[in-house]
Amino acid sequence: MKKTYILDTNVLLHDPDSLFSFEDNDIVLPLSVVEELDRIKRRGDEVGRNAREVSRKLDELRDRGRLSEGVGLANGGSVRIEINGNKSHNHLNGIDLNSTDNMILALAYSLMNGGQNPVILVTKDLNLRIKADVLGLAAEDFYSDKVDYHQLYSGVCELYLPHAEIDRFYQEGSLECQEDLQPHQFCILRWTESPSKSALARYAHNRLHKLAHDGKAVYGIKALNKEQKFALDLLLDDNIQVVTLVGKAGTGKTILALAAGLEKVLEGNGKYNRILITRPIVPLGNDLGYLPGDKEDKIRPWMQPIYDNLEYLCNEHIQPNGCIDYLIANGKIELEALTYIRGRSIPKQFIICDESQNLSPHVIKTILTRVGRGSKIVFTGDPEQIDHPYLDASSNGLSYLVEKIKAEEISGHITLIKGERSGIAELGAKLL
Repeated sequence: MKKTYILDTNVLLHDPDSLFSFEDNDIVLPLSVVEELDRIKRRGDEVGRNAREVSRKLDELRDRGRLSEGVGLANGGSVRIEINGNKSHNHLNGIDLNSTDNMILALAYSLMNGGQNPVILVTKDLNLRIKADVLGLAAEDFYSDKVDYHQLYSGVCELYLPHAEIDRFYQEGSLECQEDLQPHQFCILRWTESPSKSALARYAHNRLHKLAHDGKAVYGIKALNKEQKFALDLLLDDNIQVVTLVGKAGTGKTILALAAGLEKVLEGNGKYNRILITRPIVPLGNDLGYLPGDKEDKIRPWMQPIYDNLEYLCNEHIQPNGCIDYLIANGKIELEALTYIRGRSIPKQFIICDESQNLSPHVIKTILTRVGRGSKIVFTGDPEQIDHPYLDASSNGLSYLVEKIKAEEISGHITLIKGERSGIAELGAKLL
């Protein structure tokens, strides 16, 4: 049976292609949603761009027929715009129908009582889903880009092998493996006779290989646990062009990526011209408003965690005081707000996208399409620390990317587990 899906504004802003994600079912957009898109389209950020993109798609559909009557889609479904719902229902008494959310509810309720098809409200607003439930309306989140975070690919597995096989692995540096593993998946090889003893390996082309950088210092820092060893092995391998690092606060995601980037740019073979570091501008708590100065001055507060890590690395490896400014002035490090990434082509650079859990899958796609020839990109983040109002651990772009590219030869992933920042940071991440 065909269903009628009513889309909230936040679904369209999350993914402009969501109009075409409901197979052969009917999509209804309340006129209040179109008005909200019109108000938002003037914004200069990704949200404003998505609003303009949705408006363009609707205008293209208008060429095929009247949107008020419904326009057919290639997948067999249709899109139509409804003016409003019937305000005379007793169940809606006491509800302020001047609110955009409540106008959407009124339309959904009217269609539910007057149509043949099941009506489902699709919104990323948790409170709107609760209000819909009070009125007896079916409501759900937008699921097409969701993954099961609790089953998220970790990049690591355990294999039990006889003592003789592990000895041969150490002697020859590799070992044939018939297990069904993902490209560049890491393996903890445990002795069948004594499981407490283990070796570390990386899977590639039906063989287990020794870690290429096991135990080596990278720009003055060493891996403190096996997951950090795995991460550095991915970060320093030029054949792996997309790396995703997931982990809670203090596990070393950002500092490992920065250390590998500095190693490759300043002491490498010239493969990368500079490090490009970007992160989403999503405030924690109340926003400070407009900041004075030029672009560099404005983004400095948002990039302060990057400066903290760079300062630590420079003080440990080169010299204290002024090193970061020198590297920025000489073009070896570039700090960029995500707002200015669109439209760029970025060749021969070591790109780090920090705090990627605050990005939608659509924005992640936008960033990936900016990567030019000879570049490597690293996404870091903690899906359990999301500041974006309409994203969660399962729907954010970082989790989505990990699952979608895990089978690609040019990508690698590792989930960092143990906090190494300090005892206090580990205690806070674990207990609070």
